Amino acid sequence: MGTRFSCMPSNNKKSIRNSSRRMTKPLRTSSNRYSSDTKASRLEEELLWLYQQHMRLERSSSMRQPAQASKQRVSRSASARARQSSDPIVQPLQLLKKEGTALNAYTKHIVLVHGGGFGAWCWYKLVASLEEEGFIVHALDLTGSGIDSTDPNDISTIELYVEPLTAYMESVSEADKVMLVGHDFGGVCISFVMEKFPQKIAKSVFVSATMVTNGQSASDIFSAEVLTSDDLLQNSQVFIYKHGKNQSPTSIELKRDALKELLFNQSPAKDIALASLSIRPMPFAPVVEKLSLTPENYGTVPRYYIETTEDRALTMAVQQRMIKVNPPNKVYRLKGSDHSPFLSKPQALLKLLLEISQIKPTV
Repeated sequence: MGTRFSCMPSNNKKSIRNSSRRMTKPLRTSSNRYSSDTKASRLEEELLWLYQQHMRLERSSSMRQPAQASKQRVSRSASARARQSSDPIVQPLQLLKKEGTALNAYTKHIVLVHGGGFGAWCWYKLVASLEEEGFIVHALDLTGSGIDSTDPNDISTIELYVEPLTAYMESVSEADKVMLVGHDFGGVCISFVMEKFPQKIAKSVFVSATMVTNGQSASDIFSAEVLTSDDLLQNSQVFIYKHGKNQSPTSIELKRDALKELLFNQSPAKDIALASLSIRPMPFAPVVEKLSLTPENYGTVPRYYIETTEDRALTMAVQQRMIKVNPPNKVYRLKGSDHSPFLSKPQALLKLLLEISQIKPTV
């Protein structure tokens, strides 16, 4: 663009000079019959014409230059700096593929349900990545978790514990079916909601989560068959008795010095620090409450399970026993993941969720 503009003034000036030669030639070859006054008058007129042409040319150039600068400003608005040779080049096909991830998914609305003691904060990496892919994502705090001010010791039923999730599902239309993702005890929570709102749920994903059957509680999955005397989870728990030790425990707390080894043995140090400051006691009553799950409701929602191979809280033995007793539609495996894959393997977990979101509904 700059080259074209710089050539135009040169061509115009040349034409002006040619014009001036043609117009002034009669003056140089004119006879003596013209008086000096007439010659001076003609010369003034010619100079005035040349000056006007020059000014017109200058205005034409000055009007183009701001337009060029404006185009520069518009193009630079997409970036705070000029492109460098080291910057990666994104091909158009890659951009279309990224923008189309959610568009091609059968399930575009994802609800993330945290595990016992965790909160919505634990999903922060996954929420950002899913939203970048174009999904509608909702992560919430269950009662007494995250920033919810309820005392975990006062939660006496699963219904009370999952009330924020139930309230959210009531606001969802049947046309906008969601994909529920539950972690840890969040598996029991999404099972409870699957029984209550099967028509609003497209599919459910259990991420190293408690996947119980009808008449079973979360505590039932830790049978003698899969537990050992040196079981890390069992040795890391501290029971809290708000109403005295002659009554049932009201919550369960994990020893702070055991958190890294139990839950985050493959997670980054900064995430472990965040988790250590954010984890809260988990209400005890929901853990031992047995669920009522029917084939007509719970059984109609497709289930997918994601195993975590380096999990020390919900070991592979426990996970595989649940899968054997209550087979899901498909099982995925996250190699190298601890009990918290949203921190230790967020990109691998994202990839699996994107794949599951694009599975075509069976009905």
